[in-house]
Amino acid sequence: MSMAAPWRTFVSYKGQRHYSGCFWSATQGDLILYESRLELARLLFADFDRAVRGIVAQPFLLEAEVDGRRRRHVPDFLLLTEALPIVVDVKPASRVSKPDIAFVLAWTRRVVEARGWVYEVWSEPPPIELANVRLLAGYRREWLFDPAVLAELREADLEGMSLGAVRLALPHWQPEIVAASALHLLWQKHFLADLADPLDATTVLRVAA
Repeated sequence: MSMAAPWRTFVSYKGQRHYSGCFWSATQGDLILYESRLELARLLFADFDRAVRGIVAQPFLLEAEVDGRRRRHVPDFLLLTEALPIVVDVKPASRVSKPDIAFVLAWTRRVVEARGWVYEVWSEPPPIELANVRLLAGYRREWLFDPAVLAELREADLEGMSLGAVRLALPHWQPEIVAASALHLLWQKHFLADLADPLDATTVLRVAA
């Protein structure tokens, strides 16, 4: 299922209300479809999650007779993790409680959890955290970074240092290169930081255990 093609593909047209596209996932090493900005946000968070080993868009169709009516639903994402698969539906918080949507989500939850999988309805994340993850996603492509710089940053004692200080921690490398490499290691979770606050030069780094 990790290599499954999306159940449907999007079609762009003039005047469309939703925002669709493709996101290159470092986890998947491939493009993944999304049909809204909120779905793109969920992809960013999934790609940032080290526990996620695979991401599949629109992985399967659920179809059944429910309460005398034929129901069909394609979940938005399947996340393959170190533990259980996670089936994700992305919905704005303002729509989750609408009767028709709430019914489909509840039905999907019953079906997914009956298999022993995890079901998640995902709505808007905290704006600052999303902005930080979006920033770090710009540094997700490992082949753009010098392995020697990454190795030195991993080996250096940078616990408790600010991003601004880390930028100057390897004086034989250009500060801009060091700063970008440090942000890549934040993406990789070698470094950790409080993403509830905006990332800037004062952000304190911790080294992951």
